[in-house]
Amino acid sequence: MGKPLRYQTAGESHGPALVAIVDGLPSDLAVDASRVNAELARRQGGYGRGARQKIETDVAEFLGGLRQGRTIGSPVALRIVNRDSRIDDPAKTPPVTRPRPGHADLAGSLKYLVPDCRGTLERASARETAARVAAGAVARSVLDAFGIRVFGFVRGACDAWSAREIREQDLDALVAARDASEVYCPDPETDARLVDLIHRAKTEKDTVGGWCEVHVFGCPPGLGSCMNWDDRLDARLAFAVMGIQAFKAVEIGLGRECGARFGSGVHDPIIYDAASRGASHLGYARPTNNAGGLEGGMTNGMPIVVRGTMKPISTLLRGMPSVEFGSHEPQQSAYERSDVSAVAAASVVMENAVAFEVARAFLDKFGGDSMREVRGAYEAYLAAAREI
Repeated sequence: MGKPLRYQTAGESHGPALVAIVDGLPSDLAVDASRVNAELARRQGGYGRGARQKIETDVAEFLGGLRQGRTIGSPVALRIVNRDSRIDDPAKTPPVTRPRPGHADLAGSLKYLVPDCRGTLERASARETAARVAAGAVARSVLDAFGIRVFGFVRGACDAWSAREIREQDLDALVAARDASEVYCPDPETDARLVDLIHRAKTEKDTVGGWCEVHVFGCPPGLGSCMNWDDRLDARLAFAVMGIQAFKAVEIGLGRECGARFGSGVHDPIIYDAASRGASHLGYARPTNNAGGLEGGMTNGMPIVVRGTMKPISTLLRGMPSVEFGSHEPQQSAYERSDVSAVAAASVVMENAVAFEVARAFLDKFGGDSMREVRGAYEAYLAAAREI
């Protein structure tokens, strides 16, 4: 049995590099470096991004764990170099003594007992998510090997909301539409409204958040567990998404709308269709998917649906009321170079964070020291489950 899949990141916003270490991958797993770098490039895109994205060109350098593009069973180590590396230059990274409302500045300074927010903000910065995207992109190689596809996009922001239905049979077209969008929304009408909204915020020296959504297609039933609270896959997914900088809420499937309906309008009826036994739900189909593919903390064979709410960026060009450490005099908050909107990038981070958790749950159930063992366990399980 292989080790639990996990990862760790290190590095600061303006430090020399970001580092990710992914441990627990079985041996002989093909990892496509170009796929990892494509995800990093997508994270840098989107309308409303700041000048930092013109400086950096994120590329993952594999330092260990691979031989000729395949895992060998040891931890996979990656490095993403920061071109804008100036953390040790006091002239270029001066002390920040006017904390920004909504950021980690004040809480971090009080926690670590330092009147300079610089150390906190360097690590709390969303720049760190580049390492998490790389880790997720590596882990989703497991999902690729078993035909499990993950699709993330921007659902909307403020009064701009896309009602476009996300269906597995349309997935290739949805990916193309998303990638053609300036804000990673596969609905052209909503895309245009979002661009206008972000432009207006920029003009007013304000910022914009939004809603990101991820769908996972092809998961077999039984990933996750109802036996212990911390093994529930919905809990793991919520934890992973809430761990992304600036995310303030997570919904699974129907989410908060469940509170506005009776049970008959929430729970998904079960039917059995023998002709679809080869599908991920093994024939136990549903006419609706309000549960978002998760019941009792476990996948039920329907697509996983997760939505995350990202708050507007905390750094406003016009600043917000704050105070100066030491004197405690009222001041406008400090300004650090930032984005007007990073919701498009956040959708990429969320997509890969969700992918990592699904891959972890997959290996928890089918794990082995090699891909041959994983595949054998997976196929044996499907054969047994189809007899239920």
